[in-house]
Amino acid sequence: MKKAVILGKYKARLVEVPDPEPKEDWVLVKVQAAPMCTEYKMFLAGHKADYLGHEAAGEVVEVAQPCKVKVGDRVVVMPQYPCWKCQLCISGDYIHCENSYDFAKFIGSPEGSATVVQYLLKPSWLLPPIPESVSYEHASLALCALGPTFGAFDLMNVDSFDTVLITGAGPVGLGGIINARFRGARVIVAEFHPWRVKKAKELGAEAVIDPRNKDCVEQIKSLTNGIGVDKAVDCSGTVAAHRLCIDSTRRKGYVAFVGECFEETPIRISSDMIRKGLTLHGAWHYNLSLFPKVMKV
Repeated sequence: MKKAVILGKYKARLVEVPDPEPKEDWVLVKVQAAPMCTEYKMFLAGHKADYLGHEAAGEVVEVAQPCKVKVGDRVVVMPQYPCWKCQLCISGDYIHCENSYDFAKFIGSPEGSATVVQYLLKPSWLLPPIPESVSYEHASLALCALGPTFGAFDLMNVDSFDTVLITGAGPVGLGGIINARFRGARVIVAEFHPWRVKKAKELGAEAVIDPRNKDCVEQIKSLTNGIGVDKAVDCSGTVAAHRLCIDSTRRKGYVAFVGECFEETPIRISSDMIRKGLTLHGAWHYNLSLFPKVMKV
C-alpha cells in the first residue's frame, strides 16, 4: 500500500509499504478521508515522520473473525489503541486508557498504525458506523475538528441559556463554534487572525474580541451585563488564553481546556477557585457513547 511520509520542510512523499493484515478483532479499513491535525505543523516545520495521522473515516474491507463490524461497513476511525479491558475503556472514556496496546508488538509491524495511508488496522469496537446521510469527509470531522469541544460542552452541560467564550478560532475552535451554536448557545470568540475572525462570524459567533487588547476582559464582560460568560473553552493552548477564560467567566461558571499546552498556567486558589467558585475541566475527547449525537451536528 501507499502511505505519506514527511522528509523535511515542505517535503513529503508517498512510499510503498507492506499491506497490514487483520488479526483477532482488529480489522482492515480502507481510508477514504484523513484530516490533518498536528501533521500539517510537522510538514511546515520539517519534522521527519514515517507514521502520520490519528484520525480517519473509511470502509471495512477485511476481518479476521466475526466482530462488531463487517466488510462493507462505513466507519469513523477513533484515535489510539486502548485496552478495552479497564474501567475507563468499558465506560466509554477510552481516550484516557493507561494500558494501550503496543501496536508494533501486537501486530508484528508498525505498518497500519497511521491514518494518512491507504489501509489501517483498528480494533472493531473503535469503529462506530457512519449514518447513510453523512459523507466520509463530514464523518471524519467527528474526531479532532468537532470532538474535543463536543466533549467539553458535554462536561459543562452547555445549552441555549449559556453564553460561551471560545479562545482560539483555529480548526478546533471553529468546530467549537459549530458545537456551541448547535446547542443553541450564544458565542463570543477571542481571535485576531483576519481569516479566522471572518470565519468565526460566518459560523455564528456574535462577537469576536482581539485577545491582544489589554481591555479584552472588560469587553467580554460588557457583552454579558458585567458578569462574565457562563462557560469558556480554550482551544489555543496558550497560557494567556487560559487566564482570559478564567478571568472572563462568571462566578460559579465553568472552564474547559482543550488546546494542548505544556507550560505552567498560574491559578490563584483563593480568588479563582474558592471565592469565584469556578469548575475547571480538562477535555481531550468525548465518551464513545456520545458518537451518535456527534453525527447529528
